Amino acid sequence: MTEIVQTEPRAARDGAAAPVPLRQLVGGRWVSGAGAELVDRNPARPDELVAVGRLAGRDDLDAAVAAAAAAFPGWAAMPFPVRGEILARAADVLVGKADAWGVELAREEGKTRAESVGEVRRAAEILRFFAAEGLRPVGEVFASARPGEQIQVLHRPVGVVAVVTPFNFPIGIPAWKIAPALAYGNTVVWKPASTVPLLAMRLAEALVAAGLPDGVLSLLIGPGSVGAALVEHPGVDRVSFTGSTAVGRDLIARCGRLARPIQTEMGGKNAAAVLADANLDLAVDEVVAGAFRSTGQKCTATSRLIVTDRVAGEFLALLVERVTALRVGDPLDADVQMGPLITATARDDVRAAVEQGLRRPGVTLLVGGEPYRDARRADGAFLAPTVVELAGDDPLWREELFGPVLAVRRARDDAHALELVNDSAFGLSAAVFTDDLRAITAATQTLDVGVLHINSETAGADPHVPFGGAKQSGFGPKEQGRAAREFYTTTTTVYLRASGGVS
Repeated sequence: MTEIVQTEPRAARDGAAAPVPLRQLVGGRWVSGAGAELVDRNPARPDELVAVGRLAGRDDLDAAVAAAAAAFPGWAAMPFPVRGEILARAADVLVGKADAWGVELAREEGKTRAESVGEVRRAAEILRFFAAEGLRPVGEVFASARPGEQIQVLHRPVGVVAVVTPFNFPIGIPAWKIAPALAYGNTVVWKPASTVPLLAMRLAEALVAAGLPDGVLSLLIGPGSVGAALVEHPGVDRVSFTGSTAVGRDLIARCGRLARPIQTEMGGKNAAAVLADANLDLAVDEVVAGAFRSTGQKCTATSRLIVTDRVAGEFLALLVERVTALRVGDPLDADVQMGPLITATARDDVRAAVEQGLRRPGVTLLVGGEPYRDARRADGAFLAPTVVELAGDDPLWREELFGPVLAVRRARDDAHALELVNDSAFGLSAAVFTDDLRAITAATQTLDVGVLHINSETAGADPHVPFGGAKQSGFGPKEQGRAAREFYTTTTTVYLRASGGVS
């Protein structure tokens, strides 16, 4: 059994935690990477180092895939409930470490402490859900038209799965890919975003501590080139990716040339529609949460808002008031409601897009838009929560910024509002605020999205139900819930008949 490397942070003289030494997990061994140096900084305090180490190299990648292939037969043969017990023990580790690892997540990624601890706990919930899959039906039996015959459909693991994950949910998204992959008997080679290596290492530590056999999971902390090489590696059988639409489409093309199944969850430009009969107090709370929690760095974040003319004036006044009151600062401060973006580069890119938009006709700034000048926030990757109103079509309506920016348009009536929800190349999530049964029916029947919320924010996903998008937001089978089985298993249809016929 592999032992966990001791990586708990030491107390530094200035009171901050000393940087944690990063390690790769390759074939059951914790090793230093063979690549360039990696320095993991706190986006709220850029001079504060969270973790340090070296990136994975090509030799690490080859060794990880070889180890996964070697471990696959034994892991697949292990009884399903026994695999589930390992996942359940890993969930216990996460719960026990939720507060400490939540602080590390806040320092590394920038979410508030409450959101960060909640994400670690949600990862534990995901592991527990898939741990229980071993106690549910694992196949189907069908009747045959031929006497004495039974038809069975068996679900079997697919082999070595490459998992590539983004920065914005550094432990939650990996859990919802790795947990079903392992539960159904596959082995995994995982490449997380290099901006959040510490929480990736923590999830791997939890699984190792739970008794995961050597080689069943390898962790490669590396640059994007390592992810591309992993996706195309000849030893990989399937690929699961979450990230930008541009990268996702490139990986889909690569896997298409290889005839390799791939599942992608990509971008979103999610809309909330506030209709004429909406509860405005509820709607404004949910829209603000959807747009600005996690600093807008969610694929399901509310980035477009449509308000029916009849309530637009009143609602936008409420919205500006609530956004102005948001407390932005160090995510470890108890009263802070929004932290920094992941990097200064991300902050600058989002701010530049807003500034360019404000130079175009028909774009009006309602709140935000200015950089912070105070000593607490000027050096960090902070950006004020921003709302702009658009007179019509605009790049701020079309392009995913992945930050705390909300673009607003007014609709003539409720029907027009729903039309504007669909006015996007993306189709991940949407929210509609109304109690009108006709409007709800129209929304459920016409909105081309993978997730639809009625009277709640666009963000949010539960582990027991399918998650994924339409249009350019997703490709391949959905994630989470029993839908995950479609991707992480293959079926064998067995026609079963005794050789002696019917007795």
